[in-house]
Amino acid sequence: MGAASSSDLSPALEQRLGDAIMVQGRRDPTYIDDVDLSQYLTTMGRKLAVHAPGGAPQIQVFGVRDPSINAFALPGGYIGINSGLVVSSESESELAGVLAHEIGHVAQRHIARGFTQQSRTSTMMMATVAASLLAALAGGSADLATGMAAFGQAAAINQQLGFSRDAEREADRAGLEMLSRANYDPAGMARMFGRLMSASRLNEGVGGGSYASTHPLSIERMSDVQNRVRMAPPSSHVDSDDYWFLRARLRLLQARDTQGQRNAVQQLANEAQSLSGSRQAAARYGMAVHALARGNDDETARLIEQIRASVGENPYVARLEIEMHWARKDNQRALQLAEAAYKRWPQRRSLGFAYAQGLQNAGRHQETVAFLRDRQAEWAQDDPRLYQLMAQSAEKLGQPVAARREMARYYVATGALPAAVAQLQQARSMSSDFYEQSQIDVEIRQAKERLAQERELLERFRS
Repeated sequence: MGAASSSDLSPALEQRLGDAIMVQGRRDPTYIDDVDLSQYLTTMGRKLAVHAPGGAPQIQVFGVRDPSINAFALPGGYIGINSGLVVSSESESELAGVLAHEIGHVAQRHIARGFTQQSRTSTMMMATVAASLLAALAGGSADLATGMAAFGQAAAINQQLGFSRDAEREADRAGLEMLSRANYDPAGMARMFGRLMSASRLNEGVGGGSYASTHPLSIERMSDVQNRVRMAPPSSHVDSDDYWFLRARLRLLQARDTQGQRNAVQQLANEAQSLSGSRQAAARYGMAVHALARGNDDETARLIEQIRASVGENPYVARLEIEMHWARKDNQRALQLAEAAYKRWPQRRSLGFAYAQGLQNAGRHQETVAFLRDRQAEWAQDDPRLYQLMAQSAEKLGQPVAARREMARYYVATGALPAAVAQLQQARSMSSDFYEQSQIDVEIRQAKERLAQERELLERFRS
């Protein structure tokens, strides 16, 4: 379809809009602040995006606590995946198929097209969002005046943009290519789309269903996907334990009330009885998560032993056992387990953070700072909470200036620039060291310059 017009919505503005929306979105109660889930989804997204036609876009994928089956792309390469989509999928390739489709929209800049080529209503809608983001940048209310950036309504943006059938087909085709090249089963996209069509009783784009309303499915699209799948080479993709364990956890997380929790636990119990291998272990893991949340340590420990007996050691079970000992106030044992688990699975940020928290609980704050400093280059871009933990330990070490500078780095990384400036100004007023004050002055100037640039971009778009 060619390059999207960049004069009205440039890549820079699109990225700024996405960053600003995410500043507010991370405060949304439906945002899932889970290290394992974010790492899993973003790793999957980037594995797919490497094979995107035209080059890999920058992708950041996050989870949304919502049982409806949906996914959506925001400006700037941010992609939200509803918990209901993960739970309703029946294989990792099905989940990857929907994510690949969303990456197809990002890679082809369909969001930019929607804002600049659709009706005046869409343009006015985004201008209203820009005005609300400006209010947030000015240090006003944490919530957007229009609520447009809330994840519960984010899919409405996609719906109002009204991606054309050509755009949807293009995203399908790009997604299928990514799936195949990333060694997922391309048939997963066809199976998931078929399930979505059946669930919404959709025919030629008319009908209900969250995903169907924002990404109109049709017999024509379905046939095109199926035909392309038939021509694709066969796949032997094996679903990862991460997929099954996170799917079990999300089944519980998305339950909105006590009855929903009971239903979720019953489904997990049925799976634990009828399945075997990783799927059975994942079901037991979900039951153990529920038992720990209810304070039933004995049941949690029993299920952990059953999982280990069937599939051996597992990073999710290791994390759960650490949390169980925290609940028992046995911080020493929790720290021992966290250190051992992180050494065994050093790429698991959740275990690294558990180890850092264990060090903090033991009052070993100097070690905490040193450990996190070594992880900074690798982790901070995708998970800036690293700076929060460093700030907490710096405060405990009697280093208030360092603590505020670390918090400022956290706010800069998450786009909350007014808060970053405030932290830096506090740090400067506390410091009596000329060279340190000079460094802080530079950081304040950089944050203010970036804040001014964002305001200028948003003002330009709003006008």
